[in-house]
Amino acid sequence: MPGDSETKPGDPGQRDRHRQPFLIGVAGGTASGKSSVCNKIMELLGQNEIDHHQRQVAILSQDSFYKVLTPEHKAKALKGQFNFDHPDAFDNDLIIETLWDIKEGKTVHIPVYDFVSHSRKEETVTVYPADVVLFEGILMFYSQEIRDLFQMKLFVDTDADTRLSRRVLRDISERGRDLESILAQYINFVKPAFEEFCLPTKKYADVIIPRGVDNTVAINLIVQHIQDILNGGLTKRPDGWINGYGFMKQQQPGVESSSRPH
Repeated sequence: MPGDSETKPGDPGQRDRHRQPFLIGVAGGTASGKSSVCNKIMELLGQNEIDHHQRQVAILSQDSFYKVLTPEHKAKALKGQFNFDHPDAFDNDLIIETLWDIKEGKTVHIPVYDFVSHSRKEETVTVYPADVVLFEGILMFYSQEIRDLFQMKLFVDTDADTRLSRRVLRDISERGRDLESILAQYINFVKPAFEEFCLPTKKYADVIIPRGVDNTVAINLIVQHIQDILNGGLTKRPDGWINGYGFMKQQQPGVESSSRPH
């Protein structure tokens, strides 16, 4: 494999290939802070300072796996009339194939999606084998086949007004949209899809993170979990986690257990 051939015995990035990568799904509404949470985790683990060939932790986004649109759907998308928040908008077959390749320790090539032209670019992003993979997206837990591939599931829970304001700023600055089209798309597609498809998947989360990246207590606890995984000392049980220091329940200060009513 290309990823393995660049890691020689004795290198700091050498992996134990007998151990399958630990897959963590990160779900939540649009602009809830999923990617910010993942990036903060990478930062606290010191992984963002390591060459991408040698990283023990990698991040993937569901946004990379939007389907290639037909000419008819692309015309609708350019008018803001295509529902990108519906489960059918994603290439789930490719997501599943990619996740299985990752589990098998293979190097994978991730599509690059252009949100301005609503199309896949010709280039891809290479993700090398890692010990822990964070896969974030609004509907990561919607498909049971995908959901069941994650050993740990996080849901980033952020106030709706905050998410909308972030989306407006992002779409204007990064995607060339105007305010009127952003709000129309939010009202017609984003908000209804969140309530129908995303929010109900919150019940599948092992850990719910209120306030996203601002919840430093939750982030630090998850970082400790991942550090234990990287050290080979953490496994999951149905009722919680076992590490080298004994049994540790899911619910911690600042972290909402998915077993609580919501």
